[in-house]
Amino acid sequence: MKKTHVKMQGNNLLKESQMDRNKILEKLGVMETGLTNVEVTERLAEFGPNQTVEEKKVSNLRLFIRAFNDPFIYILIMLMVISYLTDDMEATIIMSLMILASGILGFVQTSRAERASYALKNMVKNKVNVIRNDEMIVVAQDEIVPGDLIEVSAGDIIPADARVISATDLLINQSALTGESIPSEKFVEDKRANPELFERENLLFMGTDVLSGHGKAVVLRTGSATFFGSLSIAATERRGDTSFDKGVKSISKLLFYFMVVMVPIVFMINGLMKGEWLEAFLYAVAIAVGLTPEMLPMIVSTNLAKGAINMSSKKVIMKELSAIQNIGAMDILCTDKTGTLTEDKLELVKYIDSAGETSESVLKMAYLNSYFQTGWKNVLDHAVIAKLDENTASGWTKVGEIPFNFDRRRLSVVVENNTETKMITKGAVEEMLTVCTHKEFGGTISTLTELEKNELQEMCAEMNRSGIRVIAVAYKTGKAGESFTKKDEEQMIIAGFLGFRDPVKASTKEAITQLFKNQINVKVLTGDNEIVTKRICEEVGIPANGFLLGGDIEDLSDEELTRELRKYHIFAKLTPMQKSRIIGLLKKAGHTVGFLGDGINDAPALRKADVGISVDTAADITKDASSVILLEKSLTVLNDAVMEGRNVFGNILKYLKMTASSNFGNVFSVLVASAFIPFLPMLSLHLLLQNLLYDFSQLTLPWDKMDRSFLKKPHQWEQKGMLRFILCIGPVSSIFDIATFLIMWFVFSANTVAEQALFHSGWFVVGLLTQTLVVHMIRTEKIPFIQSRAAAPVMIATLIVMALGIVIPFTGFGHSIGFVSLPGSYFPWLILILVGYMATMQLVKTLYIRKFREWI
Repeated sequence: MKKTHVKMQGNNLLKESQMDRNKILEKLGVMETGLTNVEVTERLAEFGPNQTVEEKKVSNLRLFIRAFNDPFIYILIMLMVISYLTDDMEATIIMSLMILASGILGFVQTSRAERASYALKNMVKNKVNVIRNDEMIVVAQDEIVPGDLIEVSAGDIIPADARVISATDLLINQSALTGESIPSEKFVEDKRANPELFERENLLFMGTDVLSGHGKAVVLRTGSATFFGSLSIAATERRGDTSFDKGVKSISKLLFYFMVVMVPIVFMINGLMKGEWLEAFLYAVAIAVGLTPEMLPMIVSTNLAKGAINMSSKKVIMKELSAIQNIGAMDILCTDKTGTLTEDKLELVKYIDSAGETSESVLKMAYLNSYFQTGWKNVLDHAVIAKLDENTASGWTKVGEIPFNFDRRRLSVVVENNTETKMITKGAVEEMLTVCTHKEFGGTISTLTELEKNELQEMCAEMNRSGIRVIAVAYKTGKAGESFTKKDEEQMIIAGFLGFRDPVKASTKEAITQLFKNQINVKVLTGDNEIVTKRICEEVGIPANGFLLGGDIEDLSDEELTRELRKYHIFAKLTPMQKSRIIGLLKKAGHTVGFLGDGINDAPALRKADVGISVDTAADITKDASSVILLEKSLTVLNDAVMEGRNVFGNILKYLKMTASSNFGNVFSVLVASAFIPFLPMLSLHLLLQNLLYDFSQLTLPWDKMDRSFLKKPHQWEQKGMLRFILCIGPVSSIFDIATFLIMWFVFSANTVAEQALFHSGWFVVGLLTQTLVVHMIRTEKIPFIQSRAAAPVMIATLIVMALGIVIPFTGFGHSIGFVSLPGSYFPWLILILVGYMATMQLVKTLYIRKFREWI
C-alpha cells in the first residue's frame, strides 16, 4: 500500500463516510499495522496536537481600559485638555469628574459580568488505545494524529472524528453534539442514500461516548479540524457586533455630526460679533460639552445593571449586560425543541395490544423486561419502570437474560413464578414481527398472518408520524423451570406495542402565544426529525405549514435561503453550523435574533445570535457561548426577560432623546442670541453647571417604568428616527428661550454689557427648568403628571434640580460665578413661560405621534 497522507482540513466527512473501507485507509496512508513513529512525528508537526481552543479570560486592566473606550468620553477628554491649556480650571474639574464617573461605573459593571471557562481543555485529557507499529499502546488524547487506528469500548470518550473500520454492538451516545438522548448504532458501512451527517452509521465524532460494545476506527480529523473543534472555535470567538453595539454606534455618530456642524458655527458667530476670539473659543468648548451626552455610558451602564438585578429575581442571569437591550429588541426567537418546548424526557404514552386497545397486560410484561434486565437501561426502560411500582415484579424471579445486540435489535428476559416460565422480549417493531407467528387478543391466541403483520406495521408507522416512538413486546411461555436461549426467540406471540413521546411542557403553549402577542416571531431549529417537530409545533401554536431540512439547506445560496426563512417556522435535521448560518442570515436581513439552546451543538448559534440564551444546567462550553442564562428552562421566564429588556431599552432611549433634543434646542437658542446680543448669552461655566445639574436629574431614569404601549412590541435603534425627533422637538424649547431673551431684554432692561449678569441669571433658570421638565414631557407619550407619572426617584431628582436652579442665583456661590439675585417680578414671567412650554410641548408631541405613530 502506498503510504501517503493529505492535509485533512474542511468538512468532507460525508464524502469520506461513503468511501470504501480500504479506500479510506489508502487515502490516509495507513496500513492495518497502524502508523510508524516517524509518520506520527511528521503528522503531529503538520496538524498540531489534538486540542481544541478555549476562551481567554480578559484581564481587569484591559476591562478598565475598555470602559473608557467610548466616543463621547474621547470628546470630553479632548475638551478637558483644551480647558486646562486655556486655564479654565472649573470646566476642567467638572469634565474630569464626568469622565471618571462614567468610566469607573462602566468598568465595575463589565467586570462583574465577565465570565470565562476552561471546560474544553478539561475534555481532552483522556487516554486512548492506539495501534502503532503493529502493537496496541496507550497515548494521551492530544497525541492522536489523522491516520491513527484507535480502539474504543464501553465508557470511552471518542478522541477525534473517525471512520469505523470494525464494530461489534457499538452503541454511541451523541447527545453532546445532537442534543438527542437516543443512542446511535455504528457499523463499518452505511449504504443509505442521503443520511444527515450525525445519522451516518460509520462515523464517530469527538466528544461523544461509547455506551456499549467495542470497535476500531481510523482517525480522520483532530483538534480544531474536528466537528467538535469547529464548534469550540465558533463558541469561543469574539461575538460580532450585536443590535445594541450597532445602535449605540449609529446614534453616537449622529450626535457627533451635530457637534461638528454646530460648534464651529457658534465659535465663528461669537468671534465675529464680539471680537473676543478666546472667549468665543471657550464658549464653543462649553457648547461642545453641552451637545455631548457625556452621561450616556453611565446612564446605559446603570440601566443595564438595574435591569440585570431585576432579571436575576426572575430567574434570568445576564452574562453580558448589553444583552438586556438585545433581548428587549429581539423580534425573532430561534429555539431548539428538546427541553425547551418539551420536557426533555421520554414518557410512556401508549401501551396497546395488537388491536390497538390499551392493555395493562402489555404494560406489565414490558415492566418485567425493563425491571429485570441487567444491561444498560436506556431512557425507554426508565419510562416504562416509572409507570408502575416495584410491587409489579413481586412473585416473579429472573432466571435468564438474552442481552441486546444490533443484529437482533431486541432484548429478552426470562422470568418465572410458581406456575410458569415466561420469556418476555421487547425490541424494534420490524425485527420483532419477523420472529412472531402468533398474536394475543382478549386472552385468545391465534395465528398471525402476513396481512395482519402489514396492518400492525402500518399502525406503528401512523404512530411514528404523530411523533410517537414505538417498540414491540412479545412473549413465549414454558413450564416452571424450563430454560430459554437465543435460539428460542422464534415462533413468539406478539403481545402489543409501547409508544413513547417527549411531552410538551404545560406552560409552553401559553408562553408561545405571549411571544407572538409581543411581536416576537418564533422559529424552531432542531437536529431532530421533521415529523416529531411538526407535531410539537402544531400542539404549542407555532405555524407548521411546512418545514425545511438540513439537507435542503446545503444546496441553497444565501439569497435563496433568506427567502425560505420568511416562509417557514420549522427547520429540522440541522447541523450546528446550519443553525448558525440561519441566524446569521436573519441578522443580515435586519432582525434582532435570539437563540435558545443548551447543547454543545448549539454553541455556534448561541455565539452568532444577537442574544444567546442558555440554561444553568447546560454544558460549560454552551454557557460560555451564551449571553443570558436562564435558571429555569422555560419560555415563560424568557417572556419576563423580554419585558424587562424592553423597559431598560426604553429608559436608555428616553435619555438619548431628552438630552439630544434639549441640547440641540439650547444650541439653536445660543445661535440666535449670539447673532443679536452684544454679549455672550451665558458664560461657559454657566453652561457646564447647567449641563451637570440636568444630567443629575436624569441619573434616576433607570428606576422609571415604560408605558405598557411601549412594551407591546420590540424597538430598534434608529438613526433616522432619532434625527427626526431632534429636529422636531428640539426647537420647541428655543421658542421659549427666545421669549426669555425678549423678556430679559425689554422687561428687565438686561440689554447692556453692564446688565449681562441679570440676563445670564434669568436664562440660566429658565433653561435649566425647561430642560428638567422635558424629562417628564418626553418620558411618556401620554399627558405627564396626569395620565402617566414618573417613578418616585425621578420625581424627587427633578424637583431637587429645579429647586437648586432657582436658588443658585441668590447664593454666594451663584454670585461668585457671575449670577445676581433675580427680582420678584421675574417669577410670574417664569411660571408663564413654563406653563406655555409644557402646553406647547404636549401639542407638538400629539401631532408628532399622530404623524409618525411613535414617540419613544
